[in-house]
Amino acid sequence: MDPCLKRKYIELGYLKTWQRRRRSPHAENVRLVKTLLRLGLRLSGLYRRGERNALSPVVRHLRFAFAALPEAFCGFTILHLSDLHVDGHPELPARLHARLRDLPVDLCVLTGDYRFAVSGPCHAVYPGMARLLAGVRARHGILGVLGNHDLSEMVPEFERLGVRMLVNEAVAVQRGSERLWVVGLDDPHYYGCDDLPGALLEVPPEAFKILLVHTPEMVEEAAASGIHLYLCGHTHGGQICLPFLGPLVTHASCPRRFARGVWQHRGMQGYTSPGVGCSGVVARFLCPPEIGLLELRCLRHHTP
Repeated sequence: MDPCLKRKYIELGYLKTWQRRRRSPHAENVRLVKTLLRLGLRLSGLYRRGERNALSPVVRHLRFAFAALPEAFCGFTILHLSDLHVDGHPELPARLHARLRDLPVDLCVLTGDYRFAVSGPCHAVYPGMARLLAGVRARHGILGVLGNHDLSEMVPEFERLGVRMLVNEAVAVQRGSERLWVVGLDDPHYYGCDDLPGALLEVPPEAFKILLVHTPEMVEEAAASGIHLYLCGHTHGGQICLPFLGPLVTHASCPRRFARGVWQHRGMQGYTSPGVGCSGVVARFLCPPEIGLLELRCLRHHTP
């Protein structure tokens, strides 16, 4: 079955989700939890501060070194944006546009969750995404995947905005005579439509592979499949964190060490973005929104 068609059938209720990663209902989908959280922040006088935090993204510069990286891609830069939830606050698209226009890169990647709600229409997302994407300066274009907040109808709409959406497929990026491959999966967290073996069918086994997937929940499968760099989001880094304790929740069925920041697993390197937008409530504490600016280096040329 066509990947987009399968997801569409699930969205319409014709097929049930696999739910192979979703162990129990998540707070992000429970309206009462979000309402109580928002009320608690307002009553405590912390909401405005949390909102200011949420609208103040930071740029995080990261460097990854690989022995297998083709020489032509040494110094290749990637702008990683995740969990934009771009219609969650009216000021967010313009603020992001202003930050991104000064960050020229080789490639931009988006790892899902473009809308704030988890149900209903998606039309409010497209104007904000158009504004945001107008600020992206990426020589090799923009690649994206769907998240658990998203619907399949976004694929053609985003492609009209200039984003090449990957639904269990891979594309090659060429530099001179050398290539690397970017593999993009459908959401494994809620919809369970991911198909990593299918996405890798046309990718040479020895090729350098970057995986785009919404959540960090496919770490084991990715490492076993020879992925070199795993880029994801979904967890928001907790969004609301406590001193010393860190995130209250991550909404991901994986070890907490994969829930935020840079990590390694079985020879594979990864980065779980804390995200740019917010879910449930537009507020952040001890977890600023993050724009990832990644640089790939050949290990033989790398200087820490």
